[in-house]
Amino acid sequence: MAANTHTVTNQAPPLVGYDVFTADRALTEGVERHVAPELLDGAREELAELGRAAGSAQAQEWGVQANENPPKLRTHDRYGNRIDEVDFHPSWHRLLGKAVSAGLTNAWGRPAGHVRRAAGFLVWTQAEAGHGCPVSMTHATVPALRTDPALAAEWEPRLTSEVYEQGLRPAALKAGSLFGMGMTEKQGGSDVRANTTRAEPLAGDGEYLLTGHKWFCSAPMCDGFLVLAQAAGGLTCFLVPRVLDDGTRNVFRIQRLKDKLGNRSNASSEVEFEGTWARRVGEEGRGVRTIIEMVAATRLDCVIGSAALMRQSVAQAVHHSAYRSAFGGLLIDKPLMRNVLADLALESEAATTLALRLAAAYDADTDEERAFLRLAVPAAKYWVTKRCTPTVAEALECLGGNGYVEESGLPRLLRESPLNSIWEGSGNVQALDVLRALQREPQALNAFLQEVGKARGADHRLDGAIKDLLTELADLNGIEARARRLVERMALVLQGSLLVRWAPPEVADAFCASRLGGDWGTAFGTLPHTLDLASVVERARAVV
Repeated sequence: MAANTHTVTNQAPPLVGYDVFTADRALTEGVERHVAPELLDGAREELAELGRAAGSAQAQEWGVQANENPPKLRTHDRYGNRIDEVDFHPSWHRLLGKAVSAGLTNAWGRPAGHVRRAAGFLVWTQAEAGHGCPVSMTHATVPALRTDPALAAEWEPRLTSEVYEQGLRPAALKAGSLFGMGMTEKQGGSDVRANTTRAEPLAGDGEYLLTGHKWFCSAPMCDGFLVLAQAAGGLTCFLVPRVLDDGTRNVFRIQRLKDKLGNRSNASSEVEFEGTWARRVGEEGRGVRTIIEMVAATRLDCVIGSAALMRQSVAQAVHHSAYRSAFGGLLIDKPLMRNVLADLALESEAATTLALRLAAAYDADTDEERAFLRLAVPAAKYWVTKRCTPTVAEALECLGGNGYVEESGLPRLLRESPLNSIWEGSGNVQALDVLRALQREPQALNAFLQEVGKARGADHRLDGAIKDLLTELADLNGIEARARRLVERMALVLQGSLLVRWAPPEVADAFCASRLGGDWGTAFGTLPHTLDLASVVERARAVV
């Protein structure tokens, strides 16, 4: 029997049974801004349905179960036959099935498809982030396959299908397929040109056999993979199916699953190829160029995924503070806590607004927008993913000891938070990519400056930051050693310009005063006290 010593009071109720989409004002306003009026009602309806599912007790329980029961590798069957299968908890399949049926693997060729998909990805991954990995890679595979029209015609209908079919069978027999990737190797990591996996051509046109390894192969239960290997003409991109057309298993030896800090529900593996059948994608020696569109799309998903983690953690912090009393009043009304919450809310809104702007550029698909994305994607990937971990950690602290306990859900968000800064190239890789674009593609800088220039004259702190950025860009001495600082300033100026144009005045004012005006401490909660912080916090509140 329970001890009858006290009555439980002053505890916040669970944040459950709410519409994750509709409760997020920055997100809903972004969708309204970037989706054409004739498509808006349909977009709102589909996103609200997904939002209610993401905020339900059922989806939250699926997330807990998928993480408490991580995938298990089965290399052999009971008779000793090599099978290389990964078993997942049923909740993983339910999460993944919902993501696929909601169209989160299909933005290409759909009206406002990238904005609608980005908003859906941001909403649904708040229920559980790990299953977003195969969702992201499947979505991002499409532009890489389009370099080979025959491959695209065969695989694109499966990749964009809204039917999820688990299990290893020939892809032609499945109503929908998922894709993973394998690029990095032990000796090279991000330096993929150091890869040693060999590709030997066969008699069939575009057919090869691969021999080598991949140090990180994501989502090994997928139906196919894009991998890089050395052919006679140099580093080349290949499509590796898990099951061949005749029903036999391709040679895809899973050596082990990674024991990771977070992302526990998702399987990341080390694999060996030995006479593994593959189909060339693109020309020999053009592997990086072929796969770069996939990389860019998954980098955008790193921004969106980090924005989702930030939004969920901030929603939890504000919700807790709205119910928890201490020292004579609600936490949300205490000036210092309000400052912390407002600072967190700014970070979250800036990330969401930037993510949707990038998605809208994909939808526009003009020369100018493609040039803008060339700089904006790596800059956003660098900065937003870097800001994710401190944001989640501070939000956890808002719950005190309760936040440090697994049942709150915040520890899982915290363990997940560093992932996107590493996946698809860590901070240095992104910063160096920005430098490459600055040095080789002047049209990218012109498009970036035109974008931030749309807000010039609206805020003196933003104007000053743009001027300082131009000064930094004019001085290329020692540019590599200070690349991180330069890319940080580019991302902040871009976020500031978007908020000045589109966010409520109190949000834009607080962002520019802190991030661009220099009056910002090293920890959250150091915003100028004269700002309208109460409105900023109320805007971030998820009302159940």
